[in-house]
Amino acid sequence: MHAPIQTQFFHTGSPAEPLRLRDGALLPGVTLAYETWGELDAEHSNAILVFHALSGSHHACGLNSSLPEVGDFWQPELHEGWWQTMIGPKKALDTRKFFVICANYLGGCYGSTGPASINPATGKPWGAAFPAVTAADQAEVVGRLLDHLGIDQLNAVVGPSVGGLVGLTFATRFPQRVRNVISIAAGFKTTVLNRLILFEQILAIENDPHFHGGDYYDNTAPLYGLALARMISHKTFVHLDAIETRARQDVIQPDDVLAWYRVRDQFQSYMLHQGKKFVRRFDANTYLRIIDMWSRYDATLEGDAESPAALFERCRLAGQQWLVFSIDSDFCFYPEEQSELVKHLEDAKVDVMHITVHSDKGHDSFLLEPKLYTPHMAWLFAR
Repeated sequence: MHAPIQTQFFHTGSPAEPLRLRDGALLPGVTLAYETWGELDAEHSNAILVFHALSGSHHACGLNSSLPEVGDFWQPELHEGWWQTMIGPKKALDTRKFFVICANYLGGCYGSTGPASINPATGKPWGAAFPAVTAADQAEVVGRLLDHLGIDQLNAVVGPSVGGLVGLTFATRFPQRVRNVISIAAGFKTTVLNRLILFEQILAIENDPHFHGGDYYDNTAPLYGLALARMISHKTFVHLDAIETRARQDVIQPDDVLAWYRVRDQFQSYMLHQGKKFVRRFDANTYLRIIDMWSRYDATLEGDAESPAALFERCRLAGQQWLVFSIDSDFCFYPEEQSELVKHLEDAKVDVMHITVHSDKGHDSFLLEPKLYTPHMAWLFAR
């Protein structure tokens, strides 16, 4: 039985001192939803910051069965933390030793300020008016959260998937605040292939007749567009062999009928089920903000550096240690992407270890197979 936990809320900025985002937009005060596990030591030196993946949340561990601020999005499948396998006593992020923090992204739909939040200037949801956010924006606002918690330097930043991109940016924008960096199935710069896949998802949502440019909160949400976007992405997260295995266990549902087409096999039914399930727990505007952040990610630009060498020189001078994981069956962030990141780190003479995990689970391996990651992370923390 997992211990119950409650979400906490951090507020920063105000109409008098708004938060300026990288693209120039101003937010008159923002809220970050976050959770913590373990105890902060007397020196405030044992903190680990976790950044979540695309559709994740701040609720990484424990049982949180009630989050009224989120409304209907807080579905039962979210009540147990998404990284139970890795956070807790005697686990990779051992809460007997470490104080672990995870925050919902700015622009999120799980308690942080986002498009569904009320715009104080209008008294209505931000909707289309909510600005684009970047990895640099995420790093800056989480830095304020750490200031609030009294944490000057982290033991580690850990980021799987999209969280690895934000973690990289945090570590390079604030090198003196990070001792160790663990990047899992992420990269250095979004590839052309991923940009195209993400663009397909953007088009799916934009072309839903209920989208209305993002101003849909008083009417029907763009559920078909978001479901299609999730289906496009899902096949890159889960290995195709696993999709085939799971789909064969499903029965075609009688309501699996589109305007004309009737779903013909278990594989189509499985993917449609994934899309329908997802729209009950996520907001389309948030999805667009995060995949936009991912689509234009370039670590050098997010770090305001002139070159990769200049970017990672900061990490070398700060004495950071890096642990980079690849997953050999990953169709989302291919292993070549981690190799590029590692090459830049090595060229800058940063202390880095590169581990390739052999798995048949695809990108989702980091959620499902803790034994493949825990020993290497324990080695890093023991150094």
